[in-house]
Amino acid sequence: MADIHKPDSVEALRDLVAGAASEDRPLAVRGHGTRDTVGRPVQAAATLDLSGLSGITLYEPEELVLGARAGTPRGEVEEALAGNGQEFAFEPPDLGTLLGSQGRGTLGGMIACNLSGPRRVKAGAVRDHFLGFTGVSGRGEVFKAGGRVVKNVTGYDLPKLMAGSWGTLVAMSDVIVKVLPRAQTQSTLALMGLDDATAIRAMSLALQSPYEVSGAAHIPADVLARSNGTQEAEATAVTALRLEGVGPSVDYRAGELGALLGEFGTPERLPEDASRGFWREVRDVLFLAGSDDAVWRISVPPMEGAEVAARIRARAPALCYYDWAGGLVWCAVPPAGDAHASAVRGALLGTTGHATLIRAPQEVRAAVPVFEPPSPGVAAVSRRVKEAFDPRRVLNPGRMYADL
Repeated sequence: MADIHKPDSVEALRDLVAGAASEDRPLAVRGHGTRDTVGRPVQAAATLDLSGLSGITLYEPEELVLGARAGTPRGEVEEALAGNGQEFAFEPPDLGTLLGSQGRGTLGGMIACNLSGPRRVKAGAVRDHFLGFTGVSGRGEVFKAGGRVVKNVTGYDLPKLMAGSWGTLVAMSDVIVKVLPRAQTQSTLALMGLDDATAIRAMSLALQSPYEVSGAAHIPADVLARSNGTQEAEATAVTALRLEGVGPSVDYRAGELGALLGEFGTPERLPEDASRGFWREVRDVLFLAGSDDAVWRISVPPMEGAEVAARIRARAPALCYYDWAGGLVWCAVPPAGDAHASAVRGALLGTTGHATLIRAPQEVRAAVPVFEPPSPGVAAVSRRVKEAFDPRRVLNPGRMYADL
């Protein structure tokens, strides 16, 4: 069993990474390990466990800024925010049920994965709220980037580079994020029985309206039937549009948006509890959790979402639903040696979309590119970035791509 190192200070973290670099000893970087099964298997001599770097170090609710050690449990941070009526505006998903993992992960892991929930259409992605960090490069060097305010950036905006790097460039010890007030209430308008293409037209119209829609998702009947354990004929597709804010504002906007969408039918209005439960299922991919299927996360221009899903279904049995008004497509496909990668990636040819394999057995993730294969130009830039931060390939080597 590989050794597990658990530093409790940035100095200890620096010494561990520097020692590994000097010995060409790769490290598997992790927080709570809730997403260890996403990405290619890392062949490492030891594990660098960052969960010992824990605790909130800065929280100024009136300034909408929070700083914490990278290994701080996400639940601890969200509890502190909730106590002040605040939240992460980008609505990070909890994929524990989908991936079969325990806990909700760490603050640093949330940033390193850069996964955002339904509110991304209004609030932006994780990287848009990531202000600064302290970390240790693969060279064993401590450095800081960014700061406590959005405009405190000179030179390269390194926080945006680290968001979505999956621990392959830097082992972060401390992070600073922007937080926002939590909406007083929410409600959801649900249009029933629309086909995928029509649903995307309705969601696009809603997002272009002045009514501040904070979530737009479409769940086809076959997905709902499988999730509920019923026959497809007993299920009805749901197209959902979320409104958040103070009560009178939500009521007014719901009325106006319902009238705007009249050509698509008369929407049903979900009460707050039902609305929150529905969007939790969308955010955490619970509709696709109850099986052994491989699960893909596909990002496309919203108006291409239905066509891409149709192309996948023409090549392989697949259950797909849509978030971000069609811009995010979650697809479950039956177990296969390649997780039906040729069908999924073939469906993206001619688009600007990309696909990530989120759930599959280790042997499949070792054989199939988990992240979208980069173009030659992007691959060359990625190699140069890796060389700059981690020339000895110490931090999570191969997690994203075999040669990085």
